[in-house]
Amino acid sequence: MTLLHAIEACLRSCQLPPSRFGRNAVRDPRLVHDLRRGRQPGPDMERRVRAYIADLMRREAERRSETGRETAK
Repeated sequence: MTLLHAIEACLRSCQLPPSRFGRNAVRDPRLVHDLRRGRQPGPDMERRVRAYIADLMRREAERRSETGRETAK
């Protein structure tokens, strides 16, 4: 999966605005906009973004499982 596709999936899943994602991931609020327009990230930035996505998706899954447990009680 390309980095941009991974980011787009994360944005949809976590309902996160693109500027917030970029700011949180690499302190660049224009990251997603620039990637959509063809920017090519370096290997270090790609690693940082993929690590952020993994952490964000893990936290989102935990949040959803906790929400499911609360409604099942």
